[in-house]
Amino acid sequence: MPSAADDQALVAQLAAESQALGGAFEPERDCWRVVHRHVHGMLPSEYDIRDVPEDLYLAVLAACRAEL
Repeated sequence: MPSAADDQALVAQLAAESQALGGAFEPERDCWRVVHRHVHGMLPSEYDIRDVPEDLYLAVLAACRAEL
């Protein structure tokens, strides 16, 4: 089972990736996209509606917002 430190490192890594996607930074969209890539192995396509872990998404979003 991953430790809390591992979880924090993952959240920080995904938050940084979301900010590095390029273009205008849209926190909700970009955080969801990087969590999707982490979980499913690819960025979502236009009509991709696969779920992502909500707790991970919200943690990444909170980390991004804390840095703004």
